[in-house]
Amino acid sequence: MEFEEWEPIYLDILENMGFDPGKDVEAARLLDSICPKDSICGIECLGRRLGETATIVGHGPDLEEALERAEMRGTVISADGATTSLLAIGVIPDIIVTDLDGNIGDEVESNILGSVAVIHAHGDNIDKIREYLPLFSGLITPTVQCRPFGNLFNFGGFTDGDRAAMLALHFGSRKIILIGFDFDNPRKKEGRTLEEKIRKLEWARRIILQGTSQVELEII
Repeated sequence: MEFEEWEPIYLDILENMGFDPGKDVEAARLLDSICPKDSICGIECLGRRLGETATIVGHGPDLEEALERAEMRGTVISADGATTSLLAIGVIPDIIVTDLDGNIGDEVESNILGSVAVIHAHGDNIDKIREYLPLFSGLITPTVQCRPFGNLFNFGGFTDGDRAAMLALHFGSRKIILIGFDFDNPRKKEGRTLEEKIRKLEWARRIILQGTSQVELEII
């Protein structure tokens, strides 16, 4: 998804959620200024990672149960906190999509072991970018939800899970497999109200279903 396609959705999200676009730009500027340029995994780098099939692992409440019956096919992308569950079963994701509110230690370890860390900036995680981004020593793709500039990218998407799906679609994946996604029953997360999380998941559902309308979608 190019920014021109994403922008109307982004503006609707800002209005619906009451977010300050100025804070998104502030976070983006910080991310662009401190992300090591020689560590950036850009278009060609990501294109080598993503194929026809992408398995996207979300951090839903029944993830561990879903992983017992799931098969990892194609490119494996973990959405933030799901990285911990994958490492626990010996799977190193090809790509981690994170706004840095999962288990940072596990995400850093996975990045060292070869996962590309797609690190996202938004108005609510400025302090986390400043604190945690320097810990990542592997490949990094810096992303934003506002208009991208500098060395930043925006492939569309709002939450970690739907941004992972939009990333795969942007690079041509024709089959998307979702594991551990539950749009109705979010995990509790410190600092987030249940109401806010449910509203975010409503947007995630909408973005994924609209974005995958022309490809094969499998939900496990």
